Amino acid sequence: MNATKFQGTIFIEEDHIHKIESRKHQHQQPSYPGAPSQDLMSYWGYKFETLSLLPAPWDETSRDYIESREKHIVSNHAQYCSVVKTGIGKSKLILGGEVDAVWDTKPSGNSTDPINWVELKTAATPHSDRDILKYERKLLKFWVQSFLLGVPKIIVGFRSKDGVLESLEELQTESLPRMVKQRGKGTWDGNVCINFTAGFLDWLKNTISDEGGVWRIRKREKAPVIEVFKVEESGSGDILSREFLEWRCGSNLEGADENGKV
Repeated sequence: MNATKFQGTIFIEEDHIHKIESRKHQHQQPSYPGAPSQDLMSYWGYKFETLSLLPAPWDETSRDYIESREKHIVSNHAQYCSVVKTGIGKSKLILGGEVDAVWDTKPSGNSTDPINWVELKTAATPHSDRDILKYERKLLKFWVQSFLLGVPKIIVGFRSKDGVLESLEELQTESLPRMVKQRGKGTWDGNVCINFTAGFLDWLKNTISDEGGVWRIRKREKAPVIEVFKVEESGSGDILSREFLEWRCGSNLEGADENGKV
């Protein structure tokens, strides 16, 4: 991830270049004999979303659309964005992230009620202890994403090794840590995750103490440490747009420096 500090606030965003390169490298890796490719598994996930979702509530959607979903072209462009104000430990956070769907009706722009977000996931049907362990580790990623964005429900589609949907499981996000602790192998603990995040955020605020510049937050695969280091001495990279800086500074930034200071 990339980060910058502006007017006392640390702004963090995903490192999009690294994400693209990482996905390209991952998709170039040869699959195990008999195993599906990464591209094919990605397609299965998007196909599950296409089959599961409607563009409008059920009674507002035509019968033709509902019955022709199997033939629809798969797309990953349509999505919601959940924006959440929350806190972890001593840190106050505003988070934004992609969410797949809403459970009942589309939220009204004037409503202050919690939104019944739903996240859709796919996983191979577990058949062995090793498969169960792998799925339980996946559940950690499912839980973190949905917990942070205020998504109360996760629906998992279990597939065969050939990509055929075999069953569905409906999970309540808040119950996942307890479920793993009571029924699973105990590979992760939600309280440990939250406490670690609180400590890391405190440390990050002390590390990124100067205004301006771009910092890289990195954890290499299988590495036991998280690295934080500066990659640009001034400016905010592409993290903050000029329009945002103008709004925060209350001027047109004519004559402003790279940090947005007038």
